[in-house]
Amino acid sequence: MASMFTADWRTIRLLDAGAGVGSLSVALMKRICLQKRKPREIELVAYEVDSSLTPRLRTNLDNCGRKCAAMGIRFSAVVHNQDFIEAAVPLVRGDMFAPSLQSFNAAIVNPPYRKIRSDSDHRLLLRSAGIETTNLYTAFLSLIVRLLDDGGQMVAITPRSFCNGPYFRPFREELLRQMSIHRIHSFESRSAAFSADDVLQENIIFHAAKTRQVPKSVTISTSNGEAGSPVREHLVSFSQVVSPGDPERFIHIVSDNGQAKVKASIGRFTATLDDLGISVSTGRVVDFRAASFLRPQPDSETAPLIYPCHFNGGFIHWPKVNGRKPNAIVANSETKSLLIPAETYVLVKRFTSKEERRRIVACIFDPSQLPPCAAVGFENHLNYFHASGRGLAMDLARGLAIFLNSTLIDQYFRQFNGHTQVNATDLRNIRYPNREQLVHLGRRVKVVPVEQAKLDALLEEEIYG
Repeated sequence: MASMFTADWRTIRLLDAGAGVGSLSVALMKRICLQKRKPREIELVAYEVDSSLTPRLRTNLDNCGRKCAAMGIRFSAVVHNQDFIEAAVPLVRGDMFAPSLQSFNAAIVNPPYRKIRSDSDHRLLLRSAGIETTNLYTAFLSLIVRLLDDGGQMVAITPRSFCNGPYFRPFREELLRQMSIHRIHSFESRSAAFSADDVLQENIIFHAAKTRQVPKSVTISTSNGEAGSPVREHLVSFSQVVSPGDPERFIHIVSDNGQAKVKASIGRFTATLDDLGISVSTGRVVDFRAASFLRPQPDSETAPLIYPCHFNGGFIHWPKVNGRKPNAIVANSETKSLLIPAETYVLVKRFTSKEERRRIVACIFDPSQLPPCAAVGFENHLNYFHASGRGLAMDLARGLAIFLNSTLIDQYFRQFNGHTQVNATDLRNIRYPNREQLVHLGRRVKVVPVEQAKLDALLEEEIYG
């Protein structure tokens, strides 16, 4: 992280928010002291809310001061033992009685990772500054961006969840509007960088400068996250990182030439779900809210209830005898809004375990393989593809399932999704083969499940003829 800063400042005004014991600042000071051309002065401001850490933080920064003095660099450090959000919001709002606005030309940060409740003091405080976000780490980054001078640089290590999904869209829009991303480093392991935290997703370091000029290229680097592991670097155009015209502003991490080929292959498809006349929705049945209507096994008064546990090969297998999840939901006037017509749908798991080979796991619900039923319920851990609330033609459903289960889509999806959740917004943002191509794929597959290699070969033929 320390090595990513590129500016040759004579005076460095550094912000370290959520500083802990100062590990990042210490690393940057060591790097600066080894430079051939050194700055004249360093002014460091650190925020750390945990008072048990501040004595060691001050000791480490005092040591930095002595090292800088030995190198002829004037050094000063101020440690604020307070909540960074509570301190920074009045500054960026320009409150009349707030301290004078401090500006920085550098920031290095490992922000806290925790969801912010919609009714919390932090959420209301951030909203007063025009910041809408759902996690502490993006709140920290948003405030830091506003405190940076034009041309200022930020290096941050965070989960990569902000790269996609609807909740982080306001943050992505602000980040890409205010900052120019120059480098992204991805840790392939979900646990190496945040082994002590409950962060079940990949992590990244990114380097960005405060300028509205869109960069021509971005350096993408990767490592497995273990100490001393090799780093692989790849230069890509900015348009490969953020697709022009993408309303969601997803950030793709295209880590090598193989990944670039994947993105180029997907680029040959142009159909949106709207073009196909298909929608994707999240399952309506939230089981704990509908608990009184759930039944272990079906009877004459129930409809099938489909969970991820009913996935088996390419089609839903129901009911699951002796399973832990209920197989049925009472079908009456109170549950009518939770059910849809028992027709053909493509289902996708919303959450995949770390052990599963694929991020997107698709399966077909075919009512002809179940006992006769008029309606079906899909549990909330599923997304389902439909046509205005009704089912899909079987050939179209098979073609769509082949596409979603392909290695190509799995590799493409991993470029912008580094966690275990598959949102309906992610599925809407993908570009698909046209309807004719999907139907053609579906007609070529009569027996399900099909070996992965054959599915991939069929899709490859559709792409390149």
